This record gives sequence, C-alpha cells and structure tokens, in this order.
Amino acid sequence: MSDIFISQRAIGPGHPPFLIAELSGNHDQSLDKALAMVKAAAEAGADAIKLQTYTADSMTLDVHTNEFLIQDDGNLWRGRSLHQLYQDAMTPWQWHQPIFELANQLGMLAFSSPFDQAAVEFLQQLDVPCYKIASFENSDHALLAAVAKTGKPVILSTGMATPAELAESVEVLRAHGCKHLILLKCTSQYPADPVHANLATLPHLASLFDCQVGLSDHTTGLGVAVASIALGATVVEKHFVLDRSEGGVDAAFSLEPAEFKQLAEECRRAAIAIGKVQYGSTEQEMASRKFRRSLYIAQDMQAGDVLTPENLRSIRPGLGLAPKYLPLLLGKPVKQAVTKGTPMRWELL
Repeated sequence: MSDIFISQRAIGPGHPPFLIAELSGNHDQSLDKALAMVKAAAEAGADAIKLQTYTADSMTLDVHTNEFLIQDDGNLWRGRSLHQLYQDAMTPWQWHQPIFELANQLGMLAFSSPFDQAAVEFLQQLDVPCYKIASFENSDHALLAAVAKTGKPVILSTGMATPAELAESVEVLRAHGCKHLILLKCTSQYPADPVHANLATLPHLASLFDCQVGLSDHTTGLGVAVASIALGATVVEKHFVLDRSEGGVDAAFSLEPAEFKQLAEECRRAAIAIGKVQYGSTEQEMASRKFRRSLYIAQDMQAGDVLTPENLRSIRPGLGLAPKYLPLLLGKPVKQAVTKGTPMRWELL
C-alpha cells in the first residue's frame, strides 16, 4: 500500500503513526485556551491538530422540543437541544486562521472537519492540507463530493456505516477526484467502551476498500488507540483537553497532555480491545442513529407547495429520509400542510 503525503508528512506502513489531537469544543469558547491547547498538543507530540467547522444553524434547526432535544439517559449532553449543543461547541470561524498559524509555527499540520459546503469553501481559503469527514456526515454525498473536488487527501470516519453505505461514500469520493483516502474505524458512543472497539475490523476494512486505515478513538484510555497500530492503523485521532476537571464539551473522553504524550508507551495494555470484525450499529450506538444527517422540512409548507433546497434540508437529527434522496425529491409537491421540523418521508408526497 503506497504512502500518502499530507504536506511533506508521509503516512503509511513503515512510518510512525500519524497522531491527531482533536480540539473540538474543549476550548470553552476562549481563543486563549484554544491557543494554549495547540501549544500543549505540540509539546505532547501530536503531528496535527484538528478543528470542526460549522455553525449551529448549518447543523440543525433552532427547535428545542421532541427529537431536537437530547433526552437519552447517560448521554453527556442530556437536557440540551441539538442547536444549543452545537452553539456551545462550535469553533468561531475567525479563530481558525490564528489557530492554524500557531500549529504550523510549532511544526504541526492543522486542518478541520467541514460539516457543509460553505465550510469547505472557507477552509479552502485557508489552504488546509487535507480534510476530515466526521462519522455522522459520512453519508452526506454532497459534502463528500465537495471535499473530493478539492483534490486533497480525505480522512473519513466510518462510525455506524454499513459496508454498503461505506461503498457508496467511497464511490462518491473517488468519482469526484479523491485519490488519497484513509478510513478511520470509529465507535459512535461517547465515551466508548473498549469492548465495543472491534479493532479486528481494521485489516478487513483496508482489504475491502484498498486504502489505509486508522482509528478515531472515543475511549477514555490509551490502550485501544495503541492496539490499533498493531492491526494496521496508520492514523490515530484522539480528543484533546488541557484539564478534564475544568470540563469541556468532550472532556469526558479526551486525553490530557501527559496522557497524549504516553500514547506510544501503552501498546501492551491494549490486547483486550482487538475484538472482532464488526460494521454498522452496536446495540450501544442505536440511540445515536438519530443524530446522523437526514432530510427535514425546514419551512412551514402548505399542500401543493414544491420542495426546494430552502424548505428541504439535510440536517441532524437522522429520523427523516437519507440525504442521498434530496435530488430525487426536489421539485416534488407535498400533498398536505407540513410544519418546520418534520422529518421527510415518502408519505408526504
């Protein structure tokens, strides 16, 4: 399997694993804290830092009832609406450039996960070296196409995707110009239990799609990430926080600087996490399925109104039709009055 170069950094078998520190929303809306995280990640030995580029309005609707309210027992974000969560967790777009510049000065690569096409256009202006697709967005074919068209390497988390869904996503990426792809095994549970990591999937995933593989790890320890290296992972992504005791949106499953620095020393502790080949949703992930993207009515509509990009959008949660049906639905009239926030279904036509 050939190397992939992100800037001048070679990634592949025979090279040290590429370690990504995901800042997420652990900056607590403080640019000073975000910059301190970048410095700490560099000192801890990270090869790259990663942000997430979105706005609350690009992620979901400003609705605070029903499926837009996080009510699952044990969920870290229980009690918040999706819109509130993303408003708290987002990284302001004007912060991206100073964060990226500092990371580059400290010898790290810096890039982000875009969550819509506007974010891709913004990141292109910052000349990011690659793109990461988050697990809940891996079925958003329009986003995949936009990222692939940049010609830059793409790192995609598999999350709850089945082999058929992954095949569609990989086909979209490659059909639109993606030549360098890395798939990350990812358990979409926060935090995740090592017993559900199923790292034996890694070599199967590499064989199935003829590409490099890695791990996006949401467990609280180090062993799972290190064990993945023994099974062929060339990339490991871990969420990063300065101090878990200070809180942070993702603090519960993030590594502190000293832990990140110890990552390469913990390989022998990870044998329990090798697991079996596994795709799709585990029982523990079922509650998370509704947070995937799907098609929702975004404006109040009357019977006979025609579906347009303005009133039918691909957003979270995932209780409507899959985003891939959007081109088929546009231009079709609805047969009844429909309120904003209604999941799209065939019966509305």
